[in-house]
Amino acid sequence: MISQAPVLEIKNLRIEFRGKAETVVAIPDLSFSVMPGESYGLVGESGCGKSTTAMAIMGYLGNTGVIANGSIRFSGKELVGAGTKDLRAIRGRQIAMVYQDPMSALNPVKTVGAQLAEVPLLHLGSTKAEAIAMAEAMLADVRLPDPGDMLRRYPHQLSGGQQQRVVIAMALLAKPSLLLLDEPTTGLDVTVEAAVIDLIAELRQRYSTSLLFISHNLGLIAESCDRLGIMYSGEMVEEGSTAEVFRRPKHPYTRGLIDCIPDITSDKRSRALAAIPGHIPLPSERPQGCLFAPRCAGYVSGRCDQPGLALEVAGEGHLVRCVRWQQPIEVPHANAPSPTENTEKATAIALSDVSRLYAIGYQKTVKANEKISFDAARAEIVALVGESGCGKSTLARIVTGLDKATSGEIRLAGENIAELQARERPREMLRQIQMIFQNPDSTLNPSHSAGFSIRRSIKKFGIRKEKAEIEKRVRELLEMVRLSPAVADRKPNQLSGGQKQRIAIARAFAADPSLIVADEPVSALDVSVQAAVVSLLLDIQREKHATMLFISHDLALVRHVADKIVVMYLGKIMEQGRVEEVFGEGAHPYTEALLSAIRSPHPDETQRERVRLSGETPSPVNVPAGCRFATRCHRKLGTICDTVAPPLRKMSDTHEILCHIEPGDLAARPSILAPAEKA
Repeated sequence: MISQAPVLEIKNLRIEFRGKAETVVAIPDLSFSVMPGESYGLVGESGCGKSTTAMAIMGYLGNTGVIANGSIRFSGKELVGAGTKDLRAIRGRQIAMVYQDPMSALNPVKTVGAQLAEVPLLHLGSTKAEAIAMAEAMLADVRLPDPGDMLRRYPHQLSGGQQQRVVIAMALLAKPSLLLLDEPTTGLDVTVEAAVIDLIAELRQRYSTSLLFISHNLGLIAESCDRLGIMYSGEMVEEGSTAEVFRRPKHPYTRGLIDCIPDITSDKRSRALAAIPGHIPLPSERPQGCLFAPRCAGYVSGRCDQPGLALEVAGEGHLVRCVRWQQPIEVPHANAPSPTENTEKATAIALSDVSRLYAIGYQKTVKANEKISFDAARAEIVALVGESGCGKSTLARIVTGLDKATSGEIRLAGENIAELQARERPREMLRQIQMIFQNPDSTLNPSHSAGFSIRRSIKKFGIRKEKAEIEKRVRELLEMVRLSPAVADRKPNQLSGGQKQRIAIARAFAADPSLIVADEPVSALDVSVQAAVVSLLLDIQREKHATMLFISHDLALVRHVADKIVVMYLGKIMEQGRVEEVFGEGAHPYTEALLSAIRSPHPDETQRERVRLSGETPSPVNVPAGCRFATRCHRKLGTICDTVAPPLRKMSDTHEILCHIEPGDLAARPSILAPAEKA
């Protein structure tokens, strides 16, 4: 780096939110800096103050937010106390921000071109023609197809990945010195996430932009950032180079976060995810001394509760806020369950040639699912994976009776339920199939207590009759999901995201179901809460011998959870097999792309081959005549892939691949994860 002066320097920052009744200290004391051309990661659980820090930099703290102390200097200029005119000159032109939800930055009633053109018009003094030309060129830079056509579209006409690229293009149009990225890939498919992160890295090099990357995805930070800071309850607890912090973490909280992450080299039989006990304290409940002390296994009275705990140097450029960092602290690890094979071979549910077609317009049909066939044994977990729009959730809706199949069979307990919607199913069949939704708020009525939905399920399915028996069962279910019985009387808005998801799990198991459909049940949760909920779900599933359809786009999590994997693309199954077969040698090219997009938090792993998919998923209205993945395939054989439907390759009794590539050539291909596993 030519200049050693930081582009962003934050010193002793204190942020308060002042109300009529009380003052909440969101950030007690925070200091860090970002150097020119550097990518700096800010990591921590929800509520630690990451986004509040970003909003303070942009000057967006609202009417109640106040910077009570400290300094925020950008390129030597003090932003704290700066006038509105000065801030407007910096925002957008020199500092830009990419938000978690791209629609929060896009106006739904304006075209993409009109919104992009505003940036050079306002900040660069360009003419309208120059602004449109710059917008089109930037859309090409972020690799959006047909930029000219994209300018004329409205935000709702774009996919989530396309919307995020438009927001990145908008942020980069004025060539800012600093780009703030607040969870820019949350909710995106792994392939889209990989493309967006690669794009940000490429544009960072091209425009020499510094990045402040806010995320709870440690794998993303490990591969995208030069340095990082670990935040906890508004203060920095560890800081250093990314490789050093992940290779030799000093703070118990950092080690706890890393232990929460599922990895691609182990599964549920070899390793249990170790969740951090407890939760981040509320600002009014911060303990004296180390803020992490109530959750730390190495807490020592008289040392860890001393006030004025400062960051100490733990190595070159490595800082840690812990009095015991030089002493080994034994962090208790959860033991993986004994490796027992599923002896219950009886089939719980079997799908045969299930299709779901939707008629739209005049003689047009959307093929949401096409000839889907697989089965799940009792007490088995089958994971459905694939990009958005591949048909996973449609299939889940058919199984649960929220929709019905156009053709095919779904056999459950000897009956075909494929064309029976929920209102047509007998009560016993409804009881057998329960669903855990991605957003627990969709299961909980905000007007009723958390225990209401559990009681309702018990009553509806006749699990218990008497009031005392019902209340006893509610307490048992709350204890099963490791919640206090007192939680039953609280409203959903009084619970954390993890607590609400546990209530949703208790509600699903209240009916003693034989089949659980879990649709992205932990994707919106922090890594620590995710680890706790996943471990809990596995424990209950194992105890109740329930079969589970687990829908997810997190392949590392799927490796940890599933017994069997079904890979879907554009409504069709591309590959299915045991988890070790799908993650092993000889995978479908599409599966390779999904696996290569997994971001690892372990810097010692050898850099593995990246499969970068080009183009967008074809429309389900105009499905390609041959292999539907051919338009994006990195191993395409030729015109046969475009014109002829691929044959089903039987790789083993349990492993099938839909592909034109010969079985011998598929089997000879080493796993795309092999370099990482050998590291």
